[in-house]
Amino acid sequence: MGVRGLQGFVRSTCPHVCTVVNLKEMAEHHLSRHPACTPTIVVDAMCCLRYWYTPESWICGGQWREYFAALRDFVKTFESVGIKLIFFFDGMVEQNKRDEWIKRRLKNNKEISKIFHYIKSRREQPGRNMFFIPSGLAIFTRFALKAMGQQTLCSLQEADYEVASYGLQHNCLGILGEDTDYLIYDTCPYLSISDLCLESLNTVMLCREKLCESLGLHLADLPLLACLLGNDIIPEGMFESFRYKCLSSYTSSKGSFDKKGNIILAVSDYISKVLHLHQGERKLEEMLPLGPNKALFYKGVASYLLPGKKSPWLFQKPKGVTVLDKQEVSLSSDPASPRGAPTCTEPESSQDILVCADPDSKEKVLVRVDPELKEEVLVRADPECKQEVPMHADPESKQGGPMCTDADSQQEVHTYLDPEPKQGLPICVHPEISQQLPVGTDPEFNQEAPMCVHPEVIQEDPMTMGPEIKEQVPMVSDPEILKIARTQHVHAESYLVYSILSSGEIECSNTLEDELDQALPSQAFIYRPVRQRVYSVLLRGCQDGTSAAYPVVKEWFVYPGNSLRRPDLVRPLQMTIPGGVPSLKILWLNEEPAVQAQRLDILLSCFNLSSSREELQAVDSPLRALCCLLIYLFIQVDTLCLEDLHAFIAQALCLQGKSTAQLISLQLEYINSRAVQLGSLLVRGLTTLALVNSACGFPWEMNEFMPWNVFDGKLFHQKYLQSEKGYALEVLLEQNRSWLTKFHDLKAVVCKACMKENRRIVGRSHWNSHHTGGQGPHIHFPQLGALDRPSSFLRLTGRGFQEGLGPVAHTPGRLRQEDGSAQEASPGYSVA
Repeated sequence: MGVRGLQGFVRSTCPHVCTVVNLKEMAEHHLSRHPACTPTIVVDAMCCLRYWYTPESWICGGQWREYFAALRDFVKTFESVGIKLIFFFDGMVEQNKRDEWIKRRLKNNKEISKIFHYIKSRREQPGRNMFFIPSGLAIFTRFALKAMGQQTLCSLQEADYEVASYGLQHNCLGILGEDTDYLIYDTCPYLSISDLCLESLNTVMLCREKLCESLGLHLADLPLLACLLGNDIIPEGMFESFRYKCLSSYTSSKGSFDKKGNIILAVSDYISKVLHLHQGERKLEEMLPLGPNKALFYKGVASYLLPGKKSPWLFQKPKGVTVLDKQEVSLSSDPASPRGAPTCTEPESSQDILVCADPDSKEKVLVRVDPELKEEVLVRADPECKQEVPMHADPESKQGGPMCTDADSQQEVHTYLDPEPKQGLPICVHPEISQQLPVGTDPEFNQEAPMCVHPEVIQEDPMTMGPEIKEQVPMVSDPEILKIARTQHVHAESYLVYSILSSGEIECSNTLEDELDQALPSQAFIYRPVRQRVYSVLLRGCQDGTSAAYPVVKEWFVYPGNSLRRPDLVRPLQMTIPGGVPSLKILWLNEEPAVQAQRLDILLSCFNLSSSREELQAVDSPLRALCCLLIYLFIQVDTLCLEDLHAFIAQALCLQGKSTAQLISLQLEYINSRAVQLGSLLVRGLTTLALVNSACGFPWEMNEFMPWNVFDGKLFHQKYLQSEKGYALEVLLEQNRSWLTKFHDLKAVVCKACMKENRRIVGRSHWNSHHTGGQGPHIHFPQLGALDRPSSFLRLTGRGFQEGLGPVAHTPGRLRQEDGSAQEASPGYSVA
């Protein structure tokens, strides 16, 4: 994360940039200067997950009660000294950062393979040096913080820009995180989470002013430095030869050969001595080897510009200001103009502002701000091309949408596109917290700029993007539904729903899954039929006018063997519900008792469990949601056996009577790799429940499937080992007779529901005697038609994969059909 090599450089070469500070003293000083303002720290939560997860055990699926308690202590510590915390989570992966996301996921796959090799060879948890955060940690941390009454926000892009912007605009005490991008943004102080001592509230503050002093740069030069070094937008290799030329020149003059540190010093030296010398006289692309990557480079620099900030390296003329939701964005790049003094303009006035990224280019950028304007604006995308591309301001139009729209103010921003290739400038406003976001994420319609070609058709290198750009439009056109979904997303009340509605694209990161275990399929496939039914609920009415087919959803799900070169294209799966599936307006907004009952019917239908409604309704909370999940899992995967069911139910019951201290003191005899995967599988099921519940209008309270209420990794592992050894139920249930009664009741509900689907749950010894010869898993998938060829369908026969075709088994597998019968999977079987 952040700028390549900068973290190590600061710590080793410029230690004076790091200053130990006391947050309590900082808060007191801040309060003395601003008596009416509560000292506030904005927290980049994604950077803090590793710091927050303090439980010793992490391999078994998560110690959720212990984690919840540690998180609560963290919050209370800051509250006790009068510091308010604002938490930001990543809400979406930006298209221009998708390659970096993929790179990290593939790296994590290798780490997970090492973890399972270690477990199987030593039967113990690896050391903290191999630590991997439990599945679903980020998702459930959002809900945990909200349960504690904390202000929790989910970004409409990667969170670092919104964090930096919020810190600047709200005069925050600092940003708590671990990302060197916060050294680049011209915002409030950057505070290190990794150096935080919670007992004393001491941490390290990294000072960007001192960094500039050491490098001989100005604050406005830092975005340029970051892009030349490489970051999440600019690939590290793009300027590798340039950096080494700088290094060669620098080392010959300084006589120093510390390669790592000197690269940063050498690039900084070039900026201060060469670029500064010709600044304002020569174009940046004449002094740097930008080549065909000019637009991407300018976008990288512009991505660091916060509201009211400007860069002397983005040559723009004439000067002007756009006003968005009473926010000012300075478009002047005159180095002599005063920084931080944006001109204020009446938001009601209509302005046309021409912005030119290249002084000699005929390409202009027209920015028009007119609250009353709803007419179509013609945009010329290429100075050599006579064709004009319409960018329509009316959200009802089928021809496109504005580059940015504030849903509350009706102000539109239209931009001409840079010719090599097309990029926008950062002038977008976050409607919920009045901060600005870069163009590329429309808060209501999530339209991307540049609009990229579908990855299943062609995989484009961002460094060689051609002139063709395809516009991405929302999957759902109803602005009221989009606004509700966006609000729930921003306030961290739902999960994935807004991504599906706005862009039709979702992702799921790594899960602790053993790629060598053929008996258990990946969670990505096990829960896919549920997601497909959710898509049909959310995208109802979005069919093509000439076809009854639903639009496909792009899934970037990590599973063993997936190269992530392109997303899986997944079609919605229609459900048969008495009375049909209502519109989202009825499902989400109507509070009549009949609709409330229908919400639950649809939730159960997503798991294909409508016939078990009465039995599930009889189960007490919070075990009802867990019971629903267990029924689905045991119908779905035939390699789950009676011992697994006993372990799942026993741990859920015993958890209700245990304190956090008792769970912490629990010791395991050894670690079993299959139990590790089962623990992660269940937690991913709980995140799937969160998705379904969000999509159906929240028929159940979210706390019913929060893991600290229904699951503990070590406790499940203990029950699994006991059950595997054939221990009596009384031992599993710790001699508690009341739990024994509940155990039989829950087991009866699960087994009865499974029998309705012709699924008889048997013991492992019985299963082994009937499944020999390396058979793959028997998995229940709905029968579906194939998707658009050639790369848009998946062929499943087990856990193996074949490049270009999706998952293909090494050994024959069997698929359970909707009627409960088993079918041998063949290479032509489509599951997506």
